[in-house]
Amino acid sequence: MCSSARNRGGVQRVEGKLRASVEKGDYYEAHQMYRTLFFRYMSQAKHAEARELMYNGALLFFSYNQQNSAADLSMLVLEVLEKSEAKVDEEILENLAKLFSPMDQNSPERVAFVSRALKWSTGGSSKLGHPKLHQLLAVTLWKEQNYSESRYHFLHSSDGEGCAQMLVEYSASRGFRSEVDMFVAQAVLQFLCLKNKNSASVVFSTYTEKHPSIEKGPPFVQPLLNFIWFLLLAVDGGKLTVFTVLCEQYQPSLKRDPMYNEYLDRIGQLFFGVPPKQSPSYGGLLGNLLNSLMGSGEEDDAAEEAQEDSSPIELD
Repeated sequence: MCSSARNRGGVQRVEGKLRASVEKGDYYEAHQMYRTLFFRYMSQAKHAEARELMYNGALLFFSYNQQNSAADLSMLVLEVLEKSEAKVDEEILENLAKLFSPMDQNSPERVAFVSRALKWSTGGSSKLGHPKLHQLLAVTLWKEQNYSESRYHFLHSSDGEGCAQMLVEYSASRGFRSEVDMFVAQAVLQFLCLKNKNSASVVFSTYTEKHPSIEKGPPFVQPLLNFIWFLLLAVDGGKLTVFTVLCEQYQPSLKRDPMYNEYLDRIGQLFFGVPPKQSPSYGGLLGNLLNSLMGSGEEDDAAEEAQEDSSPIELD
């Protein structure tokens, strides 16, 4: 206890000196001092102190709009987490989101940070990143009105309600009235492709309830919404004949987006026992989209590894 208190007092004294340097405008000198202390703490295995110092330093530099220094210290926070094999917990994930939020939205450092943070957050369970971190990133991007990237992260979270509310805003501000059904249809189909049936149901019920241009249902005025409603019921039942008839009956609606049938092929395999097609794997743009979306499929480890190594915010 005494040793811990002494270490904490030491960190606070050092932080006071560094803060004074930053407040005087000696940004370069302060940045170099942070780096020197980082490597000193790491060599002494003082991982908690190193992480706290870099985290607070990054936030301090962000508050003075010193983007490069702040981003560098943010990456050092991740380095501590990786090298100390720190366990994933909610506080750490929230701190990572707080570092992500003030980063320059167009900087390559932000892309690198989020990719590395998600990779660390897997903890060996979810190869595409921890759902809670995805949710925190999604909310930040939503506030920035970066709807497409927010949407990607919501898909890999467990927050179907938040995703639906974001999609309502996305549709109302950027979409055509004739496309209100397509915004939620794509999300439901992609959640199902990721085997997240619960979020698929929540995003559908919340979106159709809250969207100002959708009349109360079911049944709905828009045939595509009725298809999605029936599909979610069919997924619960698991009967292939119901799924097959449903897809045949709603082909006119499903032709509105060439990706729908690709997603439905995958959903048929996951929930209705449809064997995979014997033809070669999807190629081109559609293949890349499917691979990036469904990188968590057990049968394609190579695709998973490729997805892990790529930027996690490229999916539109």
